[in-house]
Amino acid sequence: MGGERAGVTEDAVLGGRLILRQPRKGHRVGHDAILLAAACSARPSERLIEFGAGVGAAGLAVARRVDALALTMIEIDPVLAALARDNAERNGLAERTRVVCLDVTASPEALAAADISGGAADHVLMNPPFNAAHNPSPDRGRRLAHVGAADMLRQWSETAAWLLRPAGVLTMIWRADALDAVLAALADDFGAVGILPIHPKPDAPAIRVLVRAVKQSRAPLALLPGLVLTDGNGQPAPAAEAVLRAGGLLALAEIE
Repeated sequence: MGGERAGVTEDAVLGGRLILRQPRKGHRVGHDAILLAAACSARPSERLIEFGAGVGAAGLAVARRVDALALTMIEIDPVLAALARDNAERNGLAERTRVVCLDVTASPEALAAADISGGAADHVLMNPPFNAAHNPSPDRGRRLAHVGAADMLRQWSETAAWLLRPAGVLTMIWRADALDAVLAALADDFGAVGILPIHPKPDAPAIRVLVRAVKQSRAPLALLPGLVLTDGNGQPAPAAEAVLRAGGLLALAEIE
């Protein structure tokens, strides 16, 4: 899918709509980032902040789709943050993209010092590390991307609530078998929770959930029909291909 140099590959995603440089080893861009972008309901000229941006796949996918979107990507790993800046540049999105190398759980003062203001974002996008800390990967990049502290989801959700304007939208992806942790983390600050399960194949349990929640809303939870990634023969399902390759939207992105 592209050239390779100095431990970095250059890969096409979204059917070539984005070209991303990423580490050859360690955490690599996968379906999760593209599904997350397809679930984001951002509109032209709105402000989006992405937590744990990595090399920028999800945030840049939204920015490619949404005209005049102001994008801020927060990434704790300086190597990945540098690649995210490079990817914004090479995809012609640098003028409306900022990349900040910072811990999402930093204090409000630290966020403000990085020119990230509370109550100003229309959307927050996040793909938190969701694996337990036991038997972590020896690769630091993979470990940062996949392993989170026990209270990390709550901390990230609280930061999202602080950054979002009233009625701002949080969109995230998480393990399906830990949906209860998501609902608990959102309970204090969010409502109108929409859940879209992701199934690896027909009749298989969901492996991921995409979740959309609205700050300070009192609307009830909605469980949407799931997305199946492959058909009964192991081939990509047409509905999944429409999202992962053709850049189509998921139902969560179309909720008003």
